[in-house]
Amino acid sequence: MFDVLVVGDANPDLVLRGDVRPRFGQEEQLLDAAELVLGGSSTITSSGCARLGLRTAQVACVGDDTFGSFTAAALRRNGVDTAHLAVHSGLPTGLSVILSEPGDRAILTQTGALAALRPEDVTDFVLSQARHLHVGGFYLLPSIVDGAAGLFARAKAAGLSTSLDTNWDPSGKWAGVDALLPHLDYLLPNAEELSALTGLSDVEAAAASLVARGVTVVLKDGARGARAWWPGGACASAPPAVQVVDTTGAGDSLNAGFLAGLLAGEPLERCVTWAVTAGSLSTRAAGGTAAQATRDELLAALP
Repeated sequence: MFDVLVVGDANPDLVLRGDVRPRFGQEEQLLDAAELVLGGSSTITSSGCARLGLRTAQVACVGDDTFGSFTAAALRRNGVDTAHLAVHSGLPTGLSVILSEPGDRAILTQTGALAALRPEDVTDFVLSQARHLHVGGFYLLPSIVDGAAGLFARAKAAGLSTSLDTNWDPSGKWAGVDALLPHLDYLLPNAEELSALTGLSDVEAAAASLVARGVTVVLKDGARGARAWWPGGACASAPPAVQVVDTTGAGDSLNAGFLAGLLAGEPLERCVTWAVTAGSLSTRAAGGTAAQATRDELLAALP
C-alpha cells in the first residue's frame, strides 16, 4: 500500500546559475554552476513525500535512454517506488533547462516521453493501493488533461483524496480543470496560475470561486510563504529563514509538505505551515531534491 500515488512529469533538470540571461550573437557567457538533477514537478513532489516518510509511488513515462535511466535511478534513491514508471523506446526522456537567478527562474522544456502518459496507465488496481492521488505537471501531459475528469472520478470512487498542481500551461489555453473540479479536493497553484485558471486577477476572488465549488486552494506565495482558503476557513503562513541557493522546485516540495501534514491528520492551518517549511528548506541547495527535508528536519524547523 502507498500513502501517495503521484502522477505526472518525470525528467532531469539541467540547472544553470550565474550569468544565465542569454545574449545572442555567439557571445560566450561563464556560469557560476551547472548541475544535472532530478526534475519535473511531480517527481520533485514524489521525492519530497518519500523524504518526509510517506510511502510513495510514481506513475510517469520516460524514454529508453541515458536521461530515463538517470530519472528512474534518482527516484529509487529517493525512496520512490518506480514499478509503474513506463519506458518508451521510441521517445526521448523529457528535459528541462533551468536558468536560475536569485528569486526567479526561466524554464525551457522538451517534453519527449512526458506527453505519452495516458489516464489508463493509472489503473484501478494502482489506485486501490493508495490513500491519495496527486497529479503534477498537468499541462505537459495532453492525454491526462483530456481524461482528467475520469481519472479523478475513479480516484474518488476508490476512496482517495485528490490534489492537483497544474504548473504553467505553455499553450495558454488553461483547459481541463473545470471538468475535474467535482472530484478535486486540493488545488496548489501560484498566483499567476490561479488567475489564469479562473480568469480573475484578484487572488481572493479567484480562490473564493473555487472554494464555492468545494475545493481547498493552497496558494504558493513566493518569499511570503503560502495562503490557503477552504470552505469555512482561511489562513496564511510565513516561511522560516533559510540561506537560499536555488528556488527550483520549492513549490513542488511545498506540495510534499502539505500532503505529509494532510496524511498525518494535521489541521489545515498546520498543513500549510508544514508546506511552507518544506518548500523553504528545499532551497538550500541547487535543484529541487538535493536539500529536501526529512520528517525530523521539518518537524524541528516548524514554528
